[in-house]
Amino acid sequence: MSGKEYWVRDIGLAGQGRRRIEWAERFMPVCIMIRNRFMREKPLRGERVAACLHVTKETAVLVETLRAGGAEVALCASNPLSTQDDVAAALVSAGVRVYAVRGMSQKQYYECIGNALRIRPTITVDDGADLTVLVHKIARGMDGPDVESARAAMGRESDLFSSIKAGTEETTTGVIRIRSLMRQGLLLYPVMAVNDSPTKSLFDNPIGTGQSALDGIIRATGILLAGKRVVVAGYGRVGSGIAARARGMGAEVIVVEADPVKALMAAMNGYRVATMSDAARVGDVFITATGDIEVIRAEHFSQMKSGAILANAGHYDVEISIRDLSSMASRIEEISPLVTKYTLSDGRELLLIGQGRLVNLVAAEGHPSEVMDLSFSLQSLSIEYLSRNAERLEKKVYDVPEEIDKTVARAKLESMGIKTEELTERQVKYLQDWRLGT
Repeated sequence: MSGKEYWVRDIGLAGQGRRRIEWAERFMPVCIMIRNRFMREKPLRGERVAACLHVTKETAVLVETLRAGGAEVALCASNPLSTQDDVAAALVSAGVRVYAVRGMSQKQYYECIGNALRIRPTITVDDGADLTVLVHKIARGMDGPDVESARAAMGRESDLFSSIKAGTEETTTGVIRIRSLMRQGLLLYPVMAVNDSPTKSLFDNPIGTGQSALDGIIRATGILLAGKRVVVAGYGRVGSGIAARARGMGAEVIVVEADPVKALMAAMNGYRVATMSDAARVGDVFITATGDIEVIRAEHFSQMKSGAILANAGHYDVEISIRDLSSMASRIEEISPLVTKYTLSDGRELLLIGQGRLVNLVAAEGHPSEVMDLSFSLQSLSIEYLSRNAERLEKKVYDVPEEIDKTVARAKLESMGIKTEELTERQVKYLQDWRLGT
């Protein structure tokens, strides 16, 4: 697909995709408010944004907000199975360079990133850091299948990345990878960790993923969660949200956690905390949310009861060892487009959802639009901030400025008809004066 202006499944799906985008806009009032200002002020005029994101109706709202601000945008998928093909077609019909097809191969995935980079971006927007890391690999002359696929699509490399002045990162896994680059002194440009912003991490991760991960499992299987033993691996922002919502639907929740502080928090919140080996014997549904590899592997599969359901809510498809599962299976069958049955040599059957990829996007539609209104409003304002200030920033990972966080939170509250308390002058003075006490 080298040199293509776009690559989507079927441009004829554009009408359907446009209707879905308009539906999302109904529930994203803060993004629309920012878009209206961007249309007047054009703060992103001259910027070229290469975005590697889940291609969903909510992402389309972000892309069209950036374009309203004057930016040229090229969009590629951050997951081979999360693209909403009709939304991708609608964006192409609106003039956006989109490179995303649901179900693409790994080679095609990196070719799409290479095509998005052909615009010689000034700003990168990432979800999982695949685009950011690829830029750094190519800049350092590294090799590998991902680099080779991207290079083939880019066609040329000369001076391709000198234009990049800053970037943003949307998710926990990506921030971890980019901080690793920074610690090793390899980061080529400043990156804003949108993921770590309170307005993102307190809502998108526990509330958005908490609901949408269970939504994906229910859509894929139709199971009743009430009365089931649900094992949640990882009690961070994502896992804690999944655990709370599974319990709210009547499940008995068991938490598996390696960090002693998080494990203690889970226990104090009333969950049973166990090792994966112990949980494997009794669990009905297993959901991983750790960001690490091989959280569920052969030793655990060997103990699970027949009919156990496996799902992943982490960014990459590495948390459930599909290699181990495949090697233990005497037969592998596709039960539906979303569920694969692995029959083990002793006759037990284990059910894997969405090939072990992000269950909320593979089997459902990702986070609700109301939650993405917060995350993508933060992205829009962070990109505006970087456009104005990148030259003054070091090659480091930065937090979102507090004022951007509060601006988005205030706007969301206002859209919900909620008023907040105002501090009196004496209260403000008391909080600021170290001499005042009892």
